[in-house]
Amino acid sequence: MIASPLPPTNQQWQQVSFASTLYLRPILDCLLASIPVENEDDLRLGLQEALVNAAKHGNKLDPYKSIFVHYSTSQSQCWWIITDQGTGFTPPASCQLPPSPQTIPDVDCECGRGLYILHKIFDHVYWNIDGTELRLCKSIDHGASPSISGPSPVLSTLHR
Repeated sequence: MIASPLPPTNQQWQQVSFASTLYLRPILDCLLASIPVENEDDLRLGLQEALVNAAKHGNKLDPYKSIFVHYSTSQSQCWWIITDQGTGFTPPASCQLPPSPQTIPDVDCECGRGLYILHKIFDHVYWNIDGTELRLCKSIDHGASPSISGPSPVLSTLHR
């Protein structure tokens, strides 16, 4: 059994739920409404990947199944707990993360790119034992001034 940090209970949580769909722009806009602009692009990419996986792989795009997202933002962390109504997820041995965190999975690999993106963007990535719930955490600084050092490191890595 793998221990995972539990999200804080002393902060306010919100929830959004929606039918399995790939039209995610309004959902992502809602989930990122209180995120500092300098973190928004990376987190949008990561959350989109997680939500697409829940809709497509978890719920098999069944419009009668829903996806539930609990989310919370504090001064230092953002948490998202994404739950689908599918049968669960167990990554096969051939689709584990690449040995080097700097290496993007091979273009011929059937899976793994999504896991790579999630682990690259979020500080903590955990699935429940049934594989139907994903917990994502990102440390942020709401008081930091926007970075002028160039493009997002995650987006730059993925576009190489």
